[in-house]
Amino acid sequence: MSAETAEPTRITTGSADAASRRREQRGWYFYDFACSVYSTSVLTVFLGPYLTSVAKAAADADGFVHPLGIPVRAGSLFAYAVSVSVVVAVIVMPVVGAAADRTGRKKPLLAAAAYVGATATTGMFFLDGHRYLLGAFLLIVANASISVSMVLYNAYLPQIAGPDERDAVSSRGWAFGYTSGAFVLVLNLILYTGHDSFGLSESDAVRICLASAGVWWGAFTLIPLRRLRDRRVTPGGEGVVGSGWRQLMATLRDMRRHPLTLSFLLAYLVYNDGVQTVISQASVYGSEELGLDQTTLITAVLLVQVLAVAGALGMGRLARVYGAKRTILGSLVVWTLILVAGYFLPADAPVFFYVLASAIGLVLGGSQALSRSLFSHLVPHGKEAEYFSAYEMSDRGLSWLGPLVFGLAYQLTGSYRDAIISLVIFFVAGSVLLARVPIRQAVAAAGNPVPERI
Repeated sequence: MSAETAEPTRITTGSADAASRRREQRGWYFYDFACSVYSTSVLTVFLGPYLTSVAKAAADADGFVHPLGIPVRAGSLFAYAVSVSVVVAVIVMPVVGAAADRTGRKKPLLAAAAYVGATATTGMFFLDGHRYLLGAFLLIVANASISVSMVLYNAYLPQIAGPDERDAVSSRGWAFGYTSGAFVLVLNLILYTGHDSFGLSESDAVRICLASAGVWWGAFTLIPLRRLRDRRVTPGGEGVVGSGWRQLMATLRDMRRHPLTLSFLLAYLVYNDGVQTVISQASVYGSEELGLDQTTLITAVLLVQVLAVAGALGMGRLARVYGAKRTILGSLVVWTLILVAGYFLPADAPVFFYVLASAIGLVLGGSQALSRSLFSHLVPHGKEAEYFSAYEMSDRGLSWLGPLVFGLAYQLTGSYRDAIISLVIFFVAGSVLLARVPIRQAVAAAGNPVPERI
């Protein structure tokens, strides 16, 4: 974990063969290609409405289910399960970050996290009848696993890309992910809309779509596992599992020496909470509040995937002209306008929903890709996995407040519209916090070369 024990891993002029580095970058892109299908098909499209329907089928006369004896409105179960998965991820990620930096063996840990998540996702095929507890459990395992795997995946970025190419490499990774998400959604749409012709019930079609995402995740993870390479470190003296949480505390103490890095993480935590909540709750909002059918939701998310590829690459180009910080701030303005429009969106109006989906697609991938690459400039040398563990907590691990608020709003009011507008505060506050961070000064304070445009 410490800088003293790690060999140099950052890209410097002449430090690695260009062809070898490009090969490793292409392998790195394919983990986005593998796991993004889970985020798209499972978390964003199918599981929310389907798990809600399973919970409603198991609910009592008042519309409540009782996991562990706790009364929960069936419509809130999915949001609460997402929040619980985040708590599990927070517990595990520091241990994984400690293991990665102390041993230098990111790849086996990435494989373990990826295949636990892929197995849980494949197991969603068995989610039927009244098995809402099974669905919630598999969601918790899969969502926590993808969060843990992303700690390791993101920590490769400063090792495989130089400072001036990082925005482009990060954006290409997101573009690969959205490409796979769009392709698999097309297959999902064909299966779901034509389930009768395939001799399947609607429930069977949904469960196959869920399980196929796990198979895809596991199959394409083989490519990055073949191409990425671990960097050697000098063995440390303390056990990694026992040191995980102690190392997290040490990381936070170390971040006090880099307050500008910490300030960026705080800003990212706030605005990304809004992004993650929109991603995870959009289908539930569309189906339950706007009365849209599953086919409309699938095609809307497919539209998001297609436009997100162009959006990620386009915002990467904008960052080269205006800098990543300004480009992200511009995207947060668009996010705010999207939520305001979403609050007033009429029910049973798919055209307006498609317009909103188009706007989301244009800013979704770019805002996430540029945030990742911007943070990579703020990480002190030798602490990639350690700091990206903290980043991943901001990205996924601490993005529990938005889903919790969403679930509580429905629990108390029975209306999702009352929750959607509350997310505006995440984008407004995040913009204010990000605008106050002097990025060039933060990069220099972390001991890294400052790119010409950032």
